[in-house]
Amino acid sequence: MWRASNPHLAEGEHQRLIDALMDARRAVGAAKRAGDPAAEKAARAKVHQAKVALGERGPVWWDDGAPDYNRHLIKNTPYADEDEADQGSRRSS
Repeated sequence: MWRASNPHLAEGEHQRLIDALMDARRAVGAAKRAGDPAAEKAARAKVHQAKVALGERGPVWWDDGAPDYNRHLIKNTPYADEDEADQGSRRSS
């Protein structure tokens, strides 16, 4: 499962962070195409920084006590049955 962005971020701040994330992702691609491992490492660090700021990585942004299932296969979470039902309904449509 992948963690969603923090919905409590102000819209302007959220957009600024998304823009920074996309710039960093483009920089990763450019560094890979250029064969520049140092630039790629720096760009990946910026991707990580933006994702932490968005709440997609790092400390959880919610305070209801729910566990963080980030980076878990959905089949290994309490949402497995719900996902299976959703997948089944997509297959039959």
